[in-house]
Amino acid sequence: MDSRGYRAITVALFIAGVTTFGSMYSTQAVLPELSRAFGVAPATSALAMSVTTGTLALAIIPASALSSRFGRTRVMTISAIAAAVIGLLVPLSPTLATVLVLRALQGLALAGVPAVAMAYLAEEIEGASLGQAMGRYIAGTTVGALLGRILASGLLDVTSWRWALEATALVAAGSAIVMMRMLPPSRMFVARPVSLRATARQAAGHLRDSRMLALFAVSFLLMGAFVSMYNFLGYRLLGEPFGLAPALAGLVFLFYLSGTVSSPRAGRLADRFGRRGVLIAAIALMLLGTALALPATLPTLLAGIAVLTTGFFAAHAVASSWVGVLARRDRAEASSLYLAAYYTGSAVLGGGAGIMFDHGGWAGLVAHVGACVMLALVVVISVLPRSVGRSG
Repeated sequence: MDSRGYRAITVALFIAGVTTFGSMYSTQAVLPELSRAFGVAPATSALAMSVTTGTLALAIIPASALSSRFGRTRVMTISAIAAAVIGLLVPLSPTLATVLVLRALQGLALAGVPAVAMAYLAEEIEGASLGQAMGRYIAGTTVGALLGRILASGLLDVTSWRWALEATALVAAGSAIVMMRMLPPSRMFVARPVSLRATARQAAGHLRDSRMLALFAVSFLLMGAFVSMYNFLGYRLLGEPFGLAPALAGLVFLFYLSGTVSSPRAGRLADRFGRRGVLIAAIALMLLGTALALPATLPTLLAGIAVLTTGFFAAHAVASSWVGVLARRDRAEASSLYLAAYYTGSAVLGGGAGIMFDHGGWAGLVAHVGACVMLALVVVISVLPRSVGRSG
């Protein structure tokens, strides 16, 4: 592929990451406000995140199968536009139950972008450049998640959570339109009939590969840990001993920029030096960040969140590109399984973190996050052999 085609694909996928993750994570910034507005506990408010990632996880594989029949770019475009429309309706909800229903539907709609983007890149980009291209897409997801959270939290000081979410929904809708106009058509895609039996057979083939299973487990554990930390970080910053204003607390999401830098850099390092070592280093960074976040001092908490975020996005870039390299065939199904594990971790472990936070406070939450990250490190060291580090 020439440099112009490579650049067009990576820019369009960067914008796809912006619109998808802006829609998905803007609600995370207003979780404390939802608790106050509807009189519910933090664990209940956090369902506004868990139902979205949960339904997205359920829809990942069906969306991938549809893309194999109707085309990668078509499914991504329809998904992004549908999710943007639903996002405009969420702030109009009269009750928390309505918020949760619409957020669940938004998760279903959103599934088409992450389900297909990884397979699209794996098909269109040469293997030697795939890590860097995947890193740029993931950088777009960090910018989208950052933009949605910062905009929503910044508006909370001057308006309600409803207008804060409406503003972020409008930005996501604009990004979806830009993505639709810029996304290059597939060159390497070959349509296949949609068959439940064939999809199940292809997925089962990947599940029989211990290396794939290890990467899926790492995806589940690290995403669960990361979302757990950010779901309840706002409660920590707004409450004692810090007592920050919502807009000021929202600035912590600027640490997502560290992920914007670390994900493409980790992809380049993995392409050059091998995936296993870079993945272990990234997970070790997450462990360090988790430990730094425990003390009740603002400088160490902020440093911990920055380090955790850097490590997480580096690990995600390496693991996701590794799946694309290992999958010699049925790449859409392989990517979908990875992402199904990723978002199931967000829903299950992120939701379960609410119980730890309600009963054990911040220390209980940090223990939950640390246990997830440590288990992921054990999986990588014990299951992924050194011999597959570079080429897969």
